[in-house]
Amino acid sequence: MAAPINREFDIRGVNHLALVCKDMAKTVEFYRDILGMPLVKTIDLPNGMGQHFFFDIGNGDSLAFFWFPNAPAAVPGVSAPAQLPGGGDIRSAHGSMNHIAFNVPAEKFDEYLVKLEAKGVQLGKVLNHDDSPMQHTDELHDGVFVRSVYFWDPDGVMLEFASWTHNGFTEKDVAHEAVDAAGAKSRNVVLKALAENDEKVLETAK
Repeated sequence: MAAPINREFDIRGVNHLALVCKDMAKTVEFYRDILGMPLVKTIDLPNGMGQHFFFDIGNGDSLAFFWFPNAPAAVPGVSAPAQLPGGGDIRSAHGSMNHIAFNVPAEKFDEYLVKLEAKGVQLGKVLNHDDSPMQHTDELHDGVFVRSVYFWDPDGVMLEFASWTHNGFTEKDVAHEAVDAAGAKSRNVVLKALAENDEKVLETAK
């Protein structure tokens, strides 16, 4: 399968993802001092509106945090998941940011588990994601396409260290129909393929 191409816009990855924290000092301590992300830009917003800090997460991408005086408190299970994957309910509300996955080298994944725990970070269960009915397994095998471990930041933001373990996706990896708001299967993918005369997608969708 050829690398997917955006034919509409020249989007070059994530410039930054902006979140809201309740304590900028604790946020700096966690992301800079525990996870090692360089703090690259700090802003005091005008008129006492708060602060906006940027951390380098690699590849020219940034993770940014706002601190607003008197911002509403987080609502677990609404603004973010209440539990980690492999341990409970991971749903969050429409329009919420469910979690951030940081890409880490597969050969360093196990080493990083030990390093996070040594820094006092409480980790969830390691998930080896595959195409089995449960979508993950305890064993690392050839069908695993990504390895994940999840944990929380000081504000209850779900974070993930993820390592790709495959040699590339194929047409078989995009064989599912999207569902609509009621959970019914949509034929939008197939209709779009028909309009574009995309024989590969049509064959996969059969």
